[in-house]
Amino acid sequence: MTDDTPDDPYTRTPDELAAAVDDALAAADADVARIVATGGHGTFAEVLGPLEDVADRLGRVYGTTGFLGHVHNDAQVRAAGRVAEQRLATWEADLAFRDDLFATVSAFGETDEAATLQGEEARLLTFLRRDFRRAGHELAPAARARVRELTTRLVELGVTFETNIADDPTRLLVHPDELDGMPDDWIASLAPSPADDRRILTMAYPDVVPVMDLARDRGLRARVHRAFNSRAEVPNRPILDEAVAIRAEIARLFDRPSWAHLQLEHRMAETPERVEAFLDRLRGPLTEGAVDELARMQELLEADGDHPPVQAFDWRFYDTQQRRTDHGVDQAEVAEYFPLEQVTEGLLDLTAEVFGLVWEPVDVHTWDDDVVSLVVRDADSGERLGLVHMDLFPREGTFSHAAAFPLVPARRLADGSWQRPEVAIVANFPRPTDDRPSLLTHRDVETYFHEFGHVLHGVLTRAELVRFSGVANERDFVEAPSQIMEHWTWQSDVLARFAFHFDTGEPIPGDLVSRLVEARRLNVGLATLRQLQFALLDLRLHDATSPKDLDAIDREAADVTPFPPDPDTFFPASFGHLMGGYDAGYYGYLWSEVYGDDMFSRFEAEGVTSPSVGRDYRRAVLEPGGTHDAIELLRDFLGRDPDDRAFLRKLGLAD
Repeated sequence: MTDDTPDDPYTRTPDELAAAVDDALAAADADVARIVATGGHGTFAEVLGPLEDVADRLGRVYGTTGFLGHVHNDAQVRAAGRVAEQRLATWEADLAFRDDLFATVSAFGETDEAATLQGEEARLLTFLRRDFRRAGHELAPAARARVRELTTRLVELGVTFETNIADDPTRLLVHPDELDGMPDDWIASLAPSPADDRRILTMAYPDVVPVMDLARDRGLRARVHRAFNSRAEVPNRPILDEAVAIRAEIARLFDRPSWAHLQLEHRMAETPERVEAFLDRLRGPLTEGAVDELARMQELLEADGDHPPVQAFDWRFYDTQQRRTDHGVDQAEVAEYFPLEQVTEGLLDLTAEVFGLVWEPVDVHTWDDDVVSLVVRDADSGERLGLVHMDLFPREGTFSHAAAFPLVPARRLADGSWQRPEVAIVANFPRPTDDRPSLLTHRDVETYFHEFGHVLHGVLTRAELVRFSGVANERDFVEAPSQIMEHWTWQSDVLARFAFHFDTGEPIPGDLVSRLVEARRLNVGLATLRQLQFALLDLRLHDATSPKDLDAIDREAADVTPFPPDPDTFFPASFGHLMGGYDAGYYGYLWSEVYGDDMFSRFEAEGVTSPSVGRDYRRAVLEPGGTHDAIELLRDFLGRDPDDRAFLRKLGLAD
C-alpha cells in the first residue's frame, strides 16, 4: 500500500475512523440478526459460525481504528481511535447480554447437531454458554440489567483511564547541576528549556529509567520518582474508585464474595485463596533476603553522606552501583554492546533457529515511518504465517510502556483458506542520536524479548477459530510464553551471537557476560517483593473487604517491601493493568513465571537453542493458542505436571 491508496488503513481522518466503526458494527448487527433468525436450529456454520465472522470483523477494524488511539502521531486521530476502541469494546461486552442471542445459542445447545461437535467447535459452545452465565442470564431480570449497565460503564472507565495516562502532561525542568552521573549523549537527547539552560524531562521510560539508575543527585531521583508515580492522579483516582466499587457490586449480584472470586473462577489459580497462599509462600523467604540486600544499600547510602532509610527512589540507583562495584557490570558499558538493530537481528535469528522460522523485511505503509514490518514464514514449507510490525520508539502522546497488540486475528475461513495474523509490538526504547544508535540496557533487552514472546504467541497460532486465536489462554498463563523468552537474554552463548560494540564492532567480552549473568540474582528479593506489592495491591482492591480506602490499600501493599511508603505519590492512578484486563489478575505475572521457568528447564536439559525442543514448544504451546486449557499444553510440552522448582531455584530459594 502507498499513501495515496484510497483504503489505506492507517492514513484516515477522525471521521473516517468513526465511519469504519459504524460500518463494522452495522455488519455485526446484521450477522447477529441472521443468527437469531435461525432460532438455534441449523448447523454450526449457520448458528455459531457467524459469531466468528463478527469477532474477526471487529478484531480487524480495531487494528485500523482503536489501535491508532495508542500509536498515531495526530492527537485528533488518537482521540478518535480511543472513541472507536470504546465503541467496539462496549458493543462486544453488550453482546452476551442479548436475550435473543442467549435463547438462540441455548436452543442450539440442545440440538443433535450440538451433541456431535468436537474440538474447537465444542469448546466454543462451552465458552459461549459461560459468557452468557457471566452476563447474568441466570439472574433475575433486574439484576441482569444492572450487570449490563455496570459492565458498559467499566468499558468507558477503562478507556478513559488509559487515555489519561497517555495524555498526562507532567514534565520536569532539570538544571545541569542535577545531572551528575548521567551520560552526555542522554543529556543531549533531552529537549532544552526555551527560557534557560535547564533540560525538559518527560515521563517516558527512556527519560525516567536512566535517572533512577544513574543520577547521583538524590533529590532529582526523588522528584522524578514522585512525578512518575503521581501521573494522572487527579483524573484517574475517582475512576479507579468507581471501577473498584462497580466490580464489587457485580460480584454481589452474582452472589460471589468478591470480584477476585468471580474473576478467578475460570483461571488456573481458580480462587484468590490459592493466589494468597502462593504469594505468602514467597513473601517470607524473599523478605529474609531483602533485609540483607537493604542493609547493603544502606551502607552505600551512608557512604554517600546521606542517611537511611533507603527509599523506593534509591534502590535502582544502588542496585546499579552494586553491579558496578561488586560485579564489574556497568549498565552504560553493557548498553554499548546492545544497539537496537543488532539486538533485533539476534532476536530474529534466535527465534528462526529455535522455532523453525524465516523472517523477511517487507515494505508496507504503517502509522509511522520508524515502524519496521516483517513477514514470518515456516522454515520447512515456506508457508507465510503472518505479519509483524515493530514500533519501538517513544512519541508524544502514544503508548508509554511496552506491549503487543493483535491487529488481524488468525482463523480458518469458510472457503478453507487461512487468514494470516498480524501483530504489532510497541515499545519505548531510546531513540538514536546524531552520533550513537539506539542503545539498550540489558533490562531493555529483557523487555524486548519478553514482549516478542507475545508476538510469537499471536503470529504463530494455528487455532481455527478467532475465539481461541493467539494469546487466548487463561489470563494467569498468558504471560508464560513471554516469561520463557527472558531466559535467552541470560545465556552467554546467545548473547555472544549479537552483542557487538556499536562503534568498534568488538564482541562483548566473555568475562563481562559472565559478570552480567553472575549478577542476575543481585537484589532479587527486593525486585520480586516489588512484584508482590503490585499483585497484593490488585488483590486488596478486589477482595471482599468494604469500604475501600485506596490510600490505605496502597500503603498496605507498599508495606510488603522494606521501603517506607511515599505519601506524596499515588501509584495506582498510573497502574494501567488495573483497568487494562489484569484486575484481580496481576498476580499472573509471577504465577505464569513459574510455568515459563519450568518450560525453559526442558531447554536447559536438552539444549538452550535446541531446534527439536523449540519446535516441540511451538507445536505444544504457541500454535494451539486457547484451544486447550493451559495445564494440558504444559503437560504436552513437559511430559509431566508442571512444578515450581525451576522458579524457586532462579530466586535462590531452592538448590
